[in-house]
Amino acid sequence: MGDTAGTSSLDAAMPFQSIQCPYCGESIDVFVDDSVEHQQYVEDCQVCCRPINLTVTAAEADGARVTARAENDA
Repeated sequence: MGDTAGTSSLDAAMPFQSIQCPYCGESIDVFVDDSVEHQQYVEDCQVCCRPINLTVTAAEADGARVTARAENDA
């Protein structure tokens, strides 16, 4: 049996993906709402605390595709 003490219902409903921070290069996990076809939002890096622009594109067969960019990247 797995330990689920730290798992909320939100965690179970939203998958996470690993991305690489465009600033510090560390691999971090972000939760992805794959119920929306296309979205953009900002999430701070869990390591260096800098803002990462995330673009999420949902695809039915492949799950969601996440692109991470630095604040000033075009």
